[in-house]
Amino acid sequence: MTFLTGWGRTAPTPARLTRPRSAEEIAELVRQAPARGVAARGLGRSYGDAAQNAGGLVCDCTGLDTWSIDETTGLVTAGAGVSLHDLMAALVPRGWFVPVTPGTRHVTVGGAVAADVHGKNHHVDSSFGAHLRSLTLVTASGETRTVTPDGGRTVTPDGSGGGDGGDGGDGGDLFWATVGGMGLTGVITEAVFRCVPIETSRVRVDVERTRDLDQTLETMAATDDRYRYTVAWIDLLARGGRMGRSVLTRGDHAARDELPRGADPLAFNPGPVLKAPPWAPNGLLNPVTVRAFNEAWYAKSRPATGLIQGIAPFFHPLDGVDGWNRVYGSRGFVQYQFAVPFGQEATLRRIVARLSAEGVVSFLTVLKRFGPGTPGMLSFPIPGWTLALDIPAGRRGLARLLRGFDDQVAEAGGRIYLAKDSRTSAATVAAMYPRLDEWRRVRDEVDPAGVFRSDLARRLLL
Repeated sequence: MTFLTGWGRTAPTPARLTRPRSAEEIAELVRQAPARGVAARGLGRSYGDAAQNAGGLVCDCTGLDTWSIDETTGLVTAGAGVSLHDLMAALVPRGWFVPVTPGTRHVTVGGAVAADVHGKNHHVDSSFGAHLRSLTLVTASGETRTVTPDGGRTVTPDGSGGGDGGDGGDGGDLFWATVGGMGLTGVITEAVFRCVPIETSRVRVDVERTRDLDQTLETMAATDDRYRYTVAWIDLLARGGRMGRSVLTRGDHAARDELPRGADPLAFNPGPVLKAPPWAPNGLLNPVTVRAFNEAWYAKSRPATGLIQGIAPFFHPLDGVDGWNRVYGSRGFVQYQFAVPFGQEATLRRIVARLSAEGVVSFLTVLKRFGPGTPGMLSFPIPGWTLALDIPAGRRGLARLLRGFDDQVAEAGGRIYLAKDSRTSAATVAAMYPRLDEWRRVRDEVDPAGVFRSDLARRLLL
């Protein structure tokens, strides 16, 4: 048995870990599933317990790492274990960029589908599922099935094709139950999606500071449509008239003629700049240290227009510190991310005000605006605002505080992000996700015996 955790490093549980190298190996493992079921795992960047399966089998799918691209259309066919990091390292020098990237590039394609990940461009390009052309997954019966957004076909192990019937009914239903479905409809083995053409490996960036939360919301609402990528860093410890003061960072892919003379336009060599210590004392991130960091970061982030930055520092600043999650100490941390619809800004303000008044420590707090989401039944993004924060685990009263936020978010018609969650309840999720029963119907059809399980699924009664 191997003890596994999410990226937050809380609640480790033991499982039998295996590393299949092909869809055929996965199918055989699924056919012989133990009583505690099977869960798929990529690079372990879900913050909570989505890729854990206490007492059961966990399939590390990173061995499914082959990919190809049609350089005429930008259509990529990638194994579920290919990381966005490896794809970028290969595609950017060829003039292509992934359609959506979250705050880390160290996630697999399978994980990006299962969580329907979003990025700084959601208000323009939606989430990862919007760019998918097809998915291939191993179902609970051990069959390999390819499905598309508008219907699919069953592919048996011998390669013969079926129609739109078979496990899970309509292929479109299974497709949209799998996008954002947290790996509970089958083991994703391959995805086909379209990439974005780029002229350079740089981003043209504008930086703006705001004095408080109201100005942050007003500025983002008025200007986000001018940029493909936007995000706001919020100083959560600022109080009074400075509550919610932010640094807005907006950008677009830079054109070749915007680079300095002689620069290699498509050079891309990302890598960690620093390495986190193998251990850090609990309490290292506290109100004193984080307040000092916030003051320094706000002062450093002077307003600017047309800055040229690399892809790595703009999209993935935390990837510059290898193993940054260890800085939170042995107790780990909880990431809390929620979304509320447009028109429910009062809920967002109340939550930020409470966090500020309580002096809640969050090393990184980011605010984004969501555009239209995908038809994914359990997909997180909805048109509105999303706030994400990291909180050291073990803080006194944290569970009660977050439960109160859950109630406010649910009442506002919002939801929390399952890929980040490690502590909420089944009743809370049922109140937040109106298509949960529809998702359960598809899941029960494709996996009537409950072969695919995870600690998250048990906790949330999925």
